[in-house]
Amino acid sequence: MLKAKNLTKKYGNYIALESLNLTVNSGEIFCLLGANGAGKTTTINLFMDFIHPTAGAVYINDMEVSKHSSATKTHVAYIPENLNLYSDLTGLENLQFFAGLSNKKPDNLMDTQLLQSVGLAYEAVNKRVSQYSKGMRQKVGIAIAKAKQAENLLLDEPTSGLDPEASNDFGRLLQNMRENNVAILMATHDLFRAKETGTHIGIMKAGVLIHSLRSDEIKLNELEKLYLETMKINNNSSIDFSKT
Repeated sequence: MLKAKNLTKKYGNYIALESLNLTVNSGEIFCLLGANGAGKTTTINLFMDFIHPTAGAVYINDMEVSKHSSATKTHVAYIPENLNLYSDLTGLENLQFFAGLSNKKPDNLMDTQLLQSVGLAYEAVNKRVSQYSKGMRQKVGIAIAKAKQAENLLLDEPTSGLDPEASNDFGRLLQNMRENNVAILMATHDLFRAKETGTHIGIMKAGVLIHSLRSDEIKLNELEKLYLETMKINNNSSIDFSKT
């Protein structure tokens, strides 16, 4: 489970995130939408303990991250917009190295099958990552999360720069992880992917979560309209969703 409680982050007088409350349970995908500077990446970074909250707290599996940083990292996997893998190592070697940090022993056959299970072609398994496309790198990231047996997954713009086919493949991988009861929080600009993949959608603006709803409560064209209208209003305003 991932949880933010009254989460606030300030840099001097600048409020990057204000009083955020959200919960992502096992088997849920919560997609955070918003323009640049909305607070999406700040939220992910707070969960990862890359930065520290000014007020409030974040929890992973009921442990407060700021008080149990090392322990919480054993329960979460993180895939940023540009996944940092070792370019001179193969996909298999990267998987085994990062999984090994979680005390997972390498097994060439099992690890190869795991990479194939996330859609990496067999002939790519033993190629250097320097030859991989971004979509292939993201698949290795999912394989690492699976090898780590992480109950929670944090994603920061993971489909940015992917072509439609690769983005669709990535969405299917997330659905598979959701079906295996992983709690997923994803920051994204992609309204379509949020609607198709997410179980819940949040719309953020200027550090504030303006709307939070279930994805099955709204059609894609309604989501687009709500998003665009939200980008135009003041943070203290609200939209009557029944009229959208």
